Amino acid sequence: MADTMRGVYTNLTSIRRDVFREVAKIMYSIGDHPEWSDSDVDNAFDELPYKILPGDVATYRESVFLERAIIGERIRLAMGLPQHGADSRSRISDGFTATEGAGLAYYEPPLINVIKFACNACEDNVYRVSSACQGCLAHPCREICPKGAISFKHKKAFIDHEKCIGCGRCATVCPYHAVHHHVRPCAEACGMKAIGSDEHGRADIDYERCVSCGQCLINCPFGAIADKSQISQVIWSILGGEEVIAAVAPAFVGQFGGKGNVGKLREAFKLLGFAGVEEVAIGADLCTLEEADDFYEEVIEGDQPFMGTSCCPAWSSMAKMEFPEHANCISMALTPMVLTARMIRAEHPQAKIVFVGPCSAKKLEAMRRSIRSEVDFVLTFEEMAGMMAAKEIDYLKLQDDNKSDFDVASTDARNFAVAGGVANAVVNALHETHPDLEVHVHNAEGLNECRQMIKDAVKGKYPGYLLEGMGCPGGCVAGAGTLQAINKSRIAVQRYAKRSPHEHATSNKYRSLIYALEREEDGVKPVEEE
Repeated sequence: MADTMRGVYTNLTSIRRDVFREVAKIMYSIGDHPEWSDSDVDNAFDELPYKILPGDVATYRESVFLERAIIGERIRLAMGLPQHGADSRSRISDGFTATEGAGLAYYEPPLINVIKFACNACEDNVYRVSSACQGCLAHPCREICPKGAISFKHKKAFIDHEKCIGCGRCATVCPYHAVHHHVRPCAEACGMKAIGSDEHGRADIDYERCVSCGQCLINCPFGAIADKSQISQVIWSILGGEEVIAAVAPAFVGQFGGKGNVGKLREAFKLLGFAGVEEVAIGADLCTLEEADDFYEEVIEGDQPFMGTSCCPAWSSMAKMEFPEHANCISMALTPMVLTARMIRAEHPQAKIVFVGPCSAKKLEAMRRSIRSEVDFVLTFEEMAGMMAAKEIDYLKLQDDNKSDFDVASTDARNFAVAGGVANAVVNALHETHPDLEVHVHNAEGLNECRQMIKDAVKGKYPGYLLEGMGCPGGCVAGAGTLQAINKSRIAVQRYAKRSPHEHATSNKYRSLIYALEREEDGVKPVEEE
């Protein structure tokens, strides 16, 4: 499905960002008002729906009360709390006691949530005849229907949905394109086919299949789907005087405006209370080298039929879930997020590490028990923008800190954010050590294409190939938590990547850290390569 709403600033965009901003503002206010009691905090959150939607006339829906109830649910999710639902009389902040630090709890599943009373109960996979029908003499729609589901009433085609099997043949033959296929937008966007309908026709997520890619939440025109945030938890850690360090994903360039103003970005994070900022592209270089080694050992010299990249959690989760017999064909390399966090942890063992990026699926990756991520919290770019707005930080008006740019990550690593970038980086690393090696590559964007790619690979279509999967069409620059139009972000990332003094991962002076970071013993401190 084409992501038709991306890059368009809609009413939903405004509401999402208003919620993030106001939640962050209250959290920072707690630090400014140590005299506040739990009741004061509760009152502040209770007032937010009225602040975000003032007045007594509905703006978007049939009732202002419904609008505020929906915003109340979005506020709870932005606080990292579970939904209440329409049958609860609890306060918005119920379950969050700031003075006791209860807000520091990790997510309670599920991460992606449907606000049921915000859902429009859209029709899903239904064919209907529009007013464009001319009641033509040929009646091709009726003649081609294998179930006799089409008749004519008052000279217009009529579909009997008790008989219709949804084959769509009528739509393909209508000369006036009068038969329309109605699909629920969130379900169409879901590459896992994890969205169905409940007993009331509202969207319902099958969490056994959901990989938290977030495509449903950015494609629902009614704003009925939202993921939980950790804005409150991050700010609470900052207010508590902890060392909080941000690890920023390669897709950051252009998200907050400008053309890669790294010095200004560091200054913005400092004003937010962060103790430091690191570039996740450093970890991308290390991931590249590890995947290059794995590919050569397992595919070129070994008997593995192909290898899929590991950095996109939505793609790798789908591949392992649906093709368990080939799960070993997905690279076991640690992701850039994890590698970077482990580097930070080695130097700052007591710090709280916050991954800032474009992806909602990273929120679940950070919580995996199988591989210790070292990441304490995950924020999207959109959530981070809410924090900046809460502190009234105009990123582009800040003074550059006059430090050198993040200059240890390669051009290839910074291009991880763009579809095709991961595979290109791995191939370049392989050619550094094996210049005559021919490496075949295929990449897919979006989970539907990714599924077809691995299906074909299993059937033998891509023998010895390196397969790059990206859960979001366009790559990380198209993640659910991004702020800018995809093409604009892609160009900004590629322009910034060219500024690196290192072209390939093999030039990264931290390459020896791969082996140290993979050691299982606690307390191992990586040593920077001279």
